Amino acid sequence: MIRILLFVALVAIGATAATWLADRPGDVLITWQGYRIETSVAVAAVSVVAIAAALALVWAVIATILRLPSLIALASRQRRRSKGYTAVSRGMVAIGAGDASAARRFSAEAERLLGTAPLALLLKAQSAQIRGDRDGAETAFRQMLDDPETRVLGLRGLYVEARRRGDEDAADAFAAEATRLSPAAGWASEAVFLRQCGRGEWNAARLTLDRRAALRLVSREQAKTGRAALLAAEARAVADTDPAQALRLAQDALKLQKDLVPAAALAARLLARNGDLRRAAKVVETAWRTAPHPDLADVYVNLRPGDSTHDRLDRAQRLVKRAPDEPEAQLALAQAALDAREFHLARETLAKLLAGEPTARAYLIAAEIEEVELGAAGKVREWLARAARAPRDPAWIADGVVSDIWRPVAPSGAVGAYRWGRPPEMLAAPAAAAGADDILADHDEPPTAMVHEAAPEAPHAPAAPAPDAAPKAGQTPKPGQAPPAGAATAEAAQGPALETGAAPAQSAPAREADRIPDARETARPAAMPSAPAKPAAPQAVPADKQAEPEVIAPIPDIPAPGPDPLAAEDTRPAPRWFGSR
Repeated sequence: MIRILLFVALVAIGATAATWLADRPGDVLITWQGYRIETSVAVAAVSVVAIAAALALVWAVIATILRLPSLIALASRQRRRSKGYTAVSRGMVAIGAGDASAARRFSAEAERLLGTAPLALLLKAQSAQIRGDRDGAETAFRQMLDDPETRVLGLRGLYVEARRRGDEDAADAFAAEATRLSPAAGWASEAVFLRQCGRGEWNAARLTLDRRAALRLVSREQAKTGRAALLAAEARAVADTDPAQALRLAQDALKLQKDLVPAAALAARLLARNGDLRRAAKVVETAWRTAPHPDLADVYVNLRPGDSTHDRLDRAQRLVKRAPDEPEAQLALAQAALDAREFHLARETLAKLLAGEPTARAYLIAAEIEEVELGAAGKVREWLARAARAPRDPAWIADGVVSDIWRPVAPSGAVGAYRWGRPPEMLAAPAAAAGADDILADHDEPPTAMVHEAAPEAPHAPAAPAPDAAPKAGQTPKPGQAPPAGAATAEAAQGPALETGAAPAQSAPAREADRIPDARETARPAAMPSAPAKPAAPQAVPADKQAEPEVIAPIPDIPAPGPDPLAAEDTRPAPRWFGSR
């Protein structure tokens, strides 16, 4: 459009000039060397323009003839350059398609036509890489170092090759040089940062992270989260050698991220070590509001060394009041109650978890309760079997990787990316609808041994069964009556354990009488819920025989949901879990 307007303007100017000359006629007289030329002004003007055009044309022809060799050379270079870039394009396509032979052929053609052009060297390096020629690729990348425009690209290629051959020192040197030449090169600064994190150079890693944030290579929120994670990692690293510095670093991390569990747990532990229990408890309570975690519960319960188990139980109860529906709080309370030998409270607390979606930790605590309170090997094995099939407990997760401990850097290089949560289950979890009933089964019916009260019916014996009736499971057969099926097996399995003193441990001698009827209730088969809680056999034994094993020998160790096929095969005590005593 601009050209059209310019052409119209020139035509208008010419027409105006011609009109102006036509309106002003005159004569032009030229006398030169005896020649006399006389003409009009218009003709003279046209003649001058024509002569100028002719001279310009003649000069253009002469100049073209003089520049002909250079024009021929330029055209040849242009053809070679065009062919070379065509070869580069085809070589890149071949590399993308995985055709190593075609990539090598086009690489050689591009190198012949373009020489050491950046794209030709890049094609040569990638062609060597796709063929597995590491030496050839490294040679091409080193050639790029001679050109300032391709120096950073060459350093990146050398960095990759050094990583492939396992030369971490050389890779670090290449990345550091690339960072010096081009601070905005994200790959270089990230490589330096990850290497510093891998070596535990947390202070240098924070400086690198600050530079990356200043160059906007990471977002402001990522920089804040990463800085908090690096402060927590450094605090954890110097906690044993410099507790004061570790406390300061942990507090700085909490200022950036109040719910950072590792920093909160470490700060509370160091404050408690210094005797500042109030501030330590406040740190844990602040983090607990948004991030309930077993480490926080453990620090809070064991805040003051040397406390009794009941003091720790009181702190666990205070922690539960802050989050009544939080599973971690319930687990902490159940464990504290178990340590304090408050079995009734431990069972009630654990029943709330088992009624929902219990994890392996809940079943393990249930197994420990059965072992510590009753020594019921069958029940212990049953709870351990449920724990093996239960959903996984929460753990630290990042990039699909599950870790039992917190780490500042994820496998992908993201800082502070680990989050506390339940790992995904590959298989469906087994139904646990009966878990809450089992943990409280035969322990909630009054009178019970959980509250350590004597049963009112203890002095009286219940009515004996009919002479011709078969004894139920858990009852001593009367004289002349056939023993129940499986009684001999149960006695064989339980007799040696009781004879060697394997009865459940009691917290006080006065509770021994209360423990016997409670253990018998536990042994009641699930198929007969209306069976008497206290059989007549123990009261029928003479007084001088009350201390003998025969008094409680008929008590089989059968779990409530059903008989345990391994009860008669293995009478060893089950392992204890989660800090059992």
